[in-house]
Amino acid sequence: MSQLVPIPAPTAVPARRGVISKVVHDPLGVISLVALLLIVLATVLAAVLAPQDPARSSLDDIFAPISAAHPLGGDSAGRDLLSRLLYGAQVSLLGATIALLASLVIGLPAGLIAGYYGRTFDSVSSWASNLLQALPAIIVLLALRTVFGPSIWTSMVIFGVILAPGAYRLVRATVSGVRNELYIDAALVSGLSDTRIIARHMLRVVRGPLIMHSAMVLAICINIQAGLEFLGFGDPQTASWGSMLNEGFLNIFQAPQMLFWPGLALFLTSAALALVASSLRDALQAGAAKPVRRRSVKAPPAGNGAVPSDALLSVRDLRVAYSGGSVEVVHGVSLDVAHGEVVGLVGESGSGKTQVALSVLDLLPTGGQVTSGAIALAGEPLLGRSASFLRTVRGHRIGYIPQEPLSNLDPSFRIGNQLSEVVRVHLGLSRAAARDRVLDLLARVGIPDPARTYRAFPHEISGGMAQRVLIAGAVSCDPELLIADEPTTALDVTVQADILDLLRDLQQEKGLGVLFVTHDFGVVADICDRVLVMRQGEIVEDGPAEAIFDTPQHDYTRSLLGSMLDGRPARLARVKATGDGRA
Repeated sequence: MSQLVPIPAPTAVPARRGVISKVVHDPLGVISLVALLLIVLATVLAAVLAPQDPARSSLDDIFAPISAAHPLGGDSAGRDLLSRLLYGAQVSLLGATIALLASLVIGLPAGLIAGYYGRTFDSVSSWASNLLQALPAIIVLLALRTVFGPSIWTSMVIFGVILAPGAYRLVRATVSGVRNELYIDAALVSGLSDTRIIARHMLRVVRGPLIMHSAMVLAICINIQAGLEFLGFGDPQTASWGSMLNEGFLNIFQAPQMLFWPGLALFLTSAALALVASSLRDALQAGAAKPVRRRSVKAPPAGNGAVPSDALLSVRDLRVAYSGGSVEVVHGVSLDVAHGEVVGLVGESGSGKTQVALSVLDLLPTGGQVTSGAIALAGEPLLGRSASFLRTVRGHRIGYIPQEPLSNLDPSFRIGNQLSEVVRVHLGLSRAAARDRVLDLLARVGIPDPARTYRAFPHEISGGMAQRVLIAGAVSCDPELLIADEPTTALDVTVQADILDLLRDLQQEKGLGVLFVTHDFGVVADICDRVLVMRQGEIVEDGPAEAIFDTPQHDYTRSLLGSMLDGRPARLARVKATGDGRA
């Protein structure tokens, strides 16, 4: 067994600051947060801070000037303005919160489901969203007031329902934008359920935009509620900022302070909400790596045909097509991978080799489908199985090492968190046991400081280190079969050699069967026992690696070897144009 080549320790990076720390280091965020906290605190402690009962009136205090007894003056009924402002904040903020919660209860889950799954639910929910958005909110609220009476709470619940399409569209658009990312595919391949992916990865993605949206909705609701009460549609017996504005407007020439104080409260609250939300959003999104777009996923239908039970992986007469079956890209491919065998699937880009690998994982891109054939793992059919069954296979019995390592890690989570999650799901380990297992795996794949890498975020490590992390994740649940799809393409030559040594050691150590997808015959020579050469969706040559290199039987194979060994790519182009040309 070859020895692992040590790699240099990564350069130390500054510790990642938490969200609160980032907000605290933003002067505007600190000022707005303090202002908002003071408003909320004053609202909660209204009973303690208010100098008088807000409903108490006195003829002697009508339009009372600012004084120790009335710090903000008195209104037209002799009531204390400060007391009414404090108690009015409770009504205004609570009403806005009710409307926000109503919009999120409807819009958030609907947006998550529509963005993640699409299809019929997306169409129906989008139609309902368009219908709600077409309704004039103020007119609807005024009309329903005649049915439910002057209840501000009922009005805010209804208003929240009308605002739900805004939350729905925001969440749906955000989820749709990351649904096809590599790290979501990696989570699916690891065997995580859709519910777990939505709850962890999707909610993490939407939280920043949703915080900003929620702050805007709160500000809108506070002002809409104040507007309704200003127009006289609230409860006249209840102190609120809107009713204070109404009374202040009627007496603007006699006591302009009656209009000034509630107006100032509305302005400060709305501004503080907007600035705090902006600061939190920036803190949440800071340092997140921009992911790379990835194909979308569609499960193929059930296949047909017989497969032998003695091989680890058996593929028989596999055909893959797109555009409703009219464009076939894989034409009757059959292959076997035995226990402990490394099989190389070789071909140029577009030959269909990745389509075969994705068919085994049941993760073909959108529009792709298996039109015929059969796939089995240790004699157990894989095509046409339920999603719950496939989750027990992916990540546990079949490990997957993808291309572009950094794009297959969620930038929002620490590396250890992502690896531990898969281990806990499949092996049922406790949090501590999963952490110990992941640390051991990170050390096994040649990472010099496993604890540091465990705590790191994806953007804090190199591409070679990220590939080692993905290899650790692929073997973390002791799979029987490992599918490696161009795992060294994005790496430099030195790192490629280290990764191949690591894969060879792990394969021999664990007795894995490996399907190695590549276009590089140099990689094939280094690691593969048997080679399948694929061209335009077909297997054109199959044999031991030594025989393929010593006496290739097909012109296409000789052309691939020639283009690699002596730089004659023109011959490859000639073979593609003239046909098979078997020797």
